[in-house]
Amino acid sequence: MSISASDPSELDAAGWLAGARRLPSPNCDARPEGAAIELIVIHNISLPPGVFDSDAVIDLFTNRLDWDAHPYYQGIRGLEVSAHFFIRRDGTLIQFVPCALRAWHAGKSTWQGRERCNDFSIGIELEGSDDLPFTDAQYAALIPLLATLKTAYPIQAVVGHSDIAPGRKTDPGPHFAWQRLDAHTA
Repeated sequence: MSISASDPSELDAAGWLAGARRLPSPNCDARPEGAAIELIVIHNISLPPGVFDSDAVIDLFTNRLDWDAHPYYQGIRGLEVSAHFFIRRDGTLIQFVPCALRAWHAGKSTWQGRERCNDFSIGIELEGSDDLPFTDAQYAALIPLLATLKTAYPIQAVVGHSDIAPGRKTDPGPHFAWQRLDAHTA
C-alpha cells in the first residue's frame, strides 16, 4: 500500500484511508463531543507474542480469535481491542476503525495531564515485538501515513504506548527507530 506524503483527501469524511485494506472492527465507539484528534500512539503487537504473518491480530481486532488455538490466548480471552491502523511486516496497511471514531487501543492512559487517550488519539499498531527491529517496509508505510494524518488533523505529538502508559506498557519498544520519523515528519 502506498500513499502520498501528505494528501488529506485520501481520508474520507469518516476518516477511512483510500487504498488501505478495510476490515471494520466492532471494538470502537464515538469520540466525546468536541474531541479533536491531537495524538498518534504507536504500538507493537504480535499474536502469539513473537509470531508474525498469521491472521491472529486481525482476528483479535475483529472479535474472531479462536481463544483455544494457542495457550497464550487464554490470558487475553474476551479482550475487546482495536486500533485504527495495523502495519504488517511486509508494509501492508490495514484499517480497522475510521479516524472519526474512537478505537480501543490505549487503555488506561495519560498524556500531558489528559486521561483517556483513546478519546483524542489515533492508534497505529506495527506487527512486531519489543525484541526485534521493525522492517523497512513498515517505515515506508508508516511515514506517509503519519504525514497524511498530520495534514488532516491537528496532531500535537506522535508517541509510543509506553509514553502514555508508563510502567504498564513498553511498546513500541527499544528497536523502534524514532529518528526515522523525525527525518520525514517534522
